[in-house]
Amino acid sequence: MRVLLIGANGYLGRFVADRLLADPAVQLTALGRGDDADVRFDLASGSPGALTRFLDAVHPQVVVNCAGTTRGGARELTRHNTVAVATVCEALRRSGCGARLVQIGCGAEYGPSQPGSSTAEDAVPRPGGPYGVSKLAATELVLGSGLDAVVLRVFSPAGPGTPAGTPLGRLAEAMRRAMQSGDGELKLGGLGVQRDFIDVRDVARAVHAASLSAAQGVINIGSGRAVRLRDAAAILARVAGYGGALHELDGPPGVHLRPAIGHPRPESDQAGPVAYPYPDGCGTWQQADVRTARDRLGWRPRINLEESLADIWMEAACRI
Repeated sequence: MRVLLIGANGYLGRFVADRLLADPAVQLTALGRGDDADVRFDLASGSPGALTRFLDAVHPQVVVNCAGTTRGGARELTRHNTVAVATVCEALRRSGCGARLVQIGCGAEYGPSQPGSSTAEDAVPRPGGPYGVSKLAATELVLGSGLDAVVLRVFSPAGPGTPAGTPLGRLAEAMRRAMQSGDGELKLGGLGVQRDFIDVRDVARAVHAASLSAAQGVINIGSGRAVRLRDAAAILARVAGYGGALHELDGPPGVHLRPAIGHPRPESDQAGPVAYPYPDGCGTWQQADVRTARDRLGWRPRINLEESLADIWMEAACRI
């Protein structure tokens, strides 16, 4: 099976590449902006015609798109998350390869949900920020393209390679600094939110399964269980061997909070509180309904959060 992987050097893309390369039946070609890509191509600025010519030459049977960005203003997010996907869809429509498209979406497309609920694929998306809007627009482009396509809505990925700017990455870095300086007390904010964390290696398994399946539409990829960030912090402290006290700085739900994970506390409360910058715009709760992934892909998560956090800590500890 010839697979074209777009975004192989990204956080998710690296693990998807490893998973696909482990399948002896897969012939993998990587397309991206980096020097180590098999073919250099910038989806945000490249033309559909140029990509079409490449597709006709390589003739992949599956195109997996892991490219995108989580940072930047609305213009940058639109370029890399929406315009780029429009380029892929148009190129596939023009090409004679007839490839199946596996698009990586995001749980942020749903926006805030009711605490205690599980979000299924038929929920009405109401993204709470520009990132979720840009990813939802990409999903709509894929679903309306007429292609053989599936969108995997990945909830909160965790595990090795977790970016330092994510909540779990900031948590690990804050704990590393505390241990390095011998602090017996770690003050953290923003621990009240609950998220559905899913290991990146399980995400890669889902992508592999989706590549081989005939499933179309949207499929949630998550653990199916929301975890409070303070519980994740306690697990991380245990696996790191941090014996200090964890003190929360959060205020009541729905109000402004003191500095969040990894941010220094002001010298004085006179500086005033700041809004908690959780990046996905999904409020205090998010939990995926993952029955569709089980039924249509034969996929279930295998790696628990403790193992994911242990791998995050292993990388952070190497910086001590």
